[in-house]
Amino acid sequence: MAKINDMAAKPIVWTIAGSDSGGGAGIQADLLTLQDLGCYGCSVITAITAQNSVAVTAVEPVTPRMLRAQLETLKADLYPSAVKIGLIANQPQLDFLADWLGENLPGVPVILDPVMVASCGGDLQSPDNTCPDKTGERSGLDFSPFAGKISLITPNKAELSRLIGRLLNDDDALEWAANVLWQAFGGSILAKGGDCPWQQSKARDLLLLGDIATISPLHRRQGFWLSNERVATVHNHGSGCTLSSAIAAFVAKGLVLPDAVLLAKAYVFEGLRQASAVGSGPGPLARTGMPESLAAMASIHRLHESRSHRLPTKGFTRLGHDLGVYPVVADIDMLETLLEAGANPIQLRIKGEIGPGSAAEADIIRAIALGRQHRARVFINDHWRLAISHGAFGVHLGQEDIEAVPLDAIAEAGMALGLSSHGLFEALLALELNPSYLALGHIFPTTTKEMPSKPQGLETLALLAKIVSTAVPTVAIGGIEAGNLPEVAATGVDSIAVVRAVTEASEPATAFRALADAWEMRNAR
Repeated sequence: MAKINDMAAKPIVWTIAGSDSGGGAGIQADLLTLQDLGCYGCSVITAITAQNSVAVTAVEPVTPRMLRAQLETLKADLYPSAVKIGLIANQPQLDFLADWLGENLPGVPVILDPVMVASCGGDLQSPDNTCPDKTGERSGLDFSPFAGKISLITPNKAELSRLIGRLLNDDDALEWAANVLWQAFGGSILAKGGDCPWQQSKARDLLLLGDIATISPLHRRQGFWLSNERVATVHNHGSGCTLSSAIAAFVAKGLVLPDAVLLAKAYVFEGLRQASAVGSGPGPLARTGMPESLAAMASIHRLHESRSHRLPTKGFTRLGHDLGVYPVVADIDMLETLLEAGANPIQLRIKGEIGPGSAAEADIIRAIALGRQHRARVFINDHWRLAISHGAFGVHLGQEDIEAVPLDAIAEAGMALGLSSHGLFEALLALELNPSYLALGHIFPTTTKEMPSKPQGLETLALLAKIVSTAVPTVAIGGIEAGNLPEVAATGVDSIAVVRAVTEASEPATAFRALADAWEMRNAR
């Protein structure tokens, strides 16, 4: 896959947290994680702790003057692409940080891990600096000054209980508490289930996404359970610190928040699997580099909804992994020209409603007939009823269309199904349906479609191809042309879809043949 950015290109991430003298959590774990994931880490220390793998024996906050000096000095020279906040020693620190970040780092993503207790069991906040809950018991700091100022908060069960002031004893209670916090804080919430004893063999985290402009409207203000097999290990020191700093790293590298959460969870999963003891107590997580295994990725389930009842009882037509160069066209004459030039597969993409007897309907019927004539795999975009009625080879759908389409009918007709995805989160959702292929895009800037997300780029494409291609053929799409084809091929993606590189060429058939020949040559190099 594409190499991690070199030092000059590394995004800068700040970690604002306590120093762990044992090296397994806090600032030390954050900096190790940031470096491991290709970021340049800077630290703002809130407290010095005396701890090892079995106990926390002392916590000493830095002075307000020193806290401000660290922040101001970093801002002047090493402005961050993302910020992770861990241990905050007392309420004055918290109030100051919330005000300072809001005034000085507008628009910078902030990941808040509300650390209260160390993995080895030591309380990291002094009782003198905590706030009473409704029962009068000390429950931790008041984090409300961060409301509206953070991108994500990542409490575990114990932290969520203290933030809400109520004990939690099942997933329903966890969901209720996460919703309360979500409504209070804005942004997004990741309520972690690693310390939930009732979850047993599965560790389930609840992700409640905010109104994020760069993700699909389908997923904004929606909730999802993210499930992994529970790793049977006691060596989990610094797992929360590692997760939150990994999320910050992936966000800083340009990934949208749900993708960053999934990759960070996979990173922690691998870190737990390979963790080992250093001292007498729980050992720290291993640093295992960029997660590239589909097996490490969480399964995704929409809140209060199981999609299993909609999975087709019969599978979709299977395809080989190398589909070659896959043109996507909107014109029937162009489709015929490219079929004659050897295009196979090819897609007819006509957007909008199609009335009975219309010219567009006639074009779809003709495209299907041309596919049979040329023994080519012609996919029809969106218009599944016409595709089924007239015996198309396959249908291509966007994820926004899946809810309204009877996938069973497509499978029962013996057809192939292609699905679009824009990032890891959407790709893993699509894999639940076991499609014939998965389109990964958009890779480069494109004018053919309005997209909420930024271009994926080559590095992200390489990562997605590595993860997803083990399960389904992958097709890169979006701004691909002759000039960038070798770089796209080098990512390891199975195939490429092209639009303007062919449709806007003076000789579309010639342009297609040149692209197809160049794609074939990639295996000869």
